[in-house]
Amino acid sequence: MDWNENFLRKSLTGKLIGHKLYYFSQTGSTNDDAYLLGVKGLPEGTVVLADSQTKGKGRMARVWHSPAGSNIYTSIVLRPNLQPAEAPQISIVAGVAVAELLERYCSGRVELKWPNDVLIAGKKICGILAQMKTAGEDVDFVVVGIGINVNVRPDQFPMEMRDIVMSLSSETGREINRHDLIISLYENFAKWYKKLLQNGFAAIKERWLELAPMIGHDVQIMFQNEKIIGQALDLADDGSLIILTAGNERLKVSAGDATILNKGLQPLVLPKV
Repeated sequence: MDWNENFLRKSLTGKLIGHKLYYFSQTGSTNDDAYLLGVKGLPEGTVVLADSQTKGKGRMARVWHSPAGSNIYTSIVLRPNLQPAEAPQISIVAGVAVAELLERYCSGRVELKWPNDVLIAGKKICGILAQMKTAGEDVDFVVVGIGINVNVRPDQFPMEMRDIVMSLSSETGREINRHDLIISLYENFAKWYKKLLQNGFAAIKERWLELAPMIGHDVQIMFQNEKIIGQALDLADDGSLIILTAGNERLKVSAGDATILNKGLQPLVLPKV
């Protein structure tokens, strides 16, 4: 199913997210496009949507598999009144918004994986990549890129990815209407983003913790050539993961890939940090 640009523009008129839409049948990276629009001064809520990407970005310089006609590749320009140290909260907002949306299709099966992956049945269905530009000591804008595997078939994924990724259609057994999904995505993101700006991070953090099974488990954090192992305790207010090492040291980890080491065990019930 192809995107209907006119339908989307009409549906998003007056919305916080999507009121200004830039659509491309193919682009290099929606994040790159949205970043350039942010530099040009485009307003908050401007979105870039593409049917395919040739240089889709994942975290840590990875490539996001971006075939045409199947998935959602979109980036949102935001201009939050936040300090740069608080900007990582935006990625957490995006994760919560996507997970809550996908719960409508796969109730009880959606999980969040720190720092910004959404999983179903332990396999990645969505990746989120946020990029910030500062102006002096303030945030100028944040670009949030969201990629959701919607209608791509398992055999369309590269062979090396098939055991770790999945799509919404393969999980539900039916084709998903991408127009309905993208409109709901922008609406749900707007809801949680407004909560952050109006009420602070507490409610977003609480919802993230409800959807993140790694809390209470031993985890391994990989970042470049460094490896850290510890027990995941909590999510910090800046979006970092708080872990307890074997040496009884509490660390705040702000980047890396986290993997649960003791998946077969029940998590410990831990007090809030």
